[in-house]
Amino acid sequence: MANAPIIDISTVDLGVDASGAFPIDALLPQSGHMRMLDRVCWMSEDGHSAVGYKDVRPDEFWCAGHIPGRPLFPGVMMIEAGAQLCSYTHKRTRQPAGFLGFVRCDDVSFRGQVVPGDRFVIAVKEQSFNPRRFVSLAQGFVNNKMVFEGLITGMVI
Repeated sequence: MANAPIIDISTVDLGVDASGAFPIDALLPQSGHMRMLDRVCWMSEDGHSAVGYKDVRPDEFWCAGHIPGRPLFPGVMMIEAGAQLCSYTHKRTRQPAGFLGFVRCDDVSFRGQVVPGDRFVIAVKEQSFNPRRFVSLAQGFVNNKMVFEGLITGMVI
């Protein structure tokens, strides 16, 4: 597992919408409260790495119940945000037929907290793939500080 950032987040212009002809809605089935990806800001030329973000709002459904009075963005939602960017990147690059399911996460660590008002920036880099399965490293940042990382496995279901 990498402890160094896989992408230097400080060099990415978060104001850019890099989805272009591949809008998030066209590639991800998650919507409403379960959409954990607001924008894709950068993709590598080969399509195997990407940066996106989720703006964590104070009116999100989990805020009232996940540590009342001091809401913390749940770790499982950090993983979900990473999985969504991994799936977006894989679908855009590989164009697999069918639904991509999140089937495994390994070597996950949380190094900081994410609270309402934070921009949770996600970086992913594909580690391996075959026609039915892919493994990507996902990292999450707040103010350029890594707060999460883990290996995410997805599969065509």
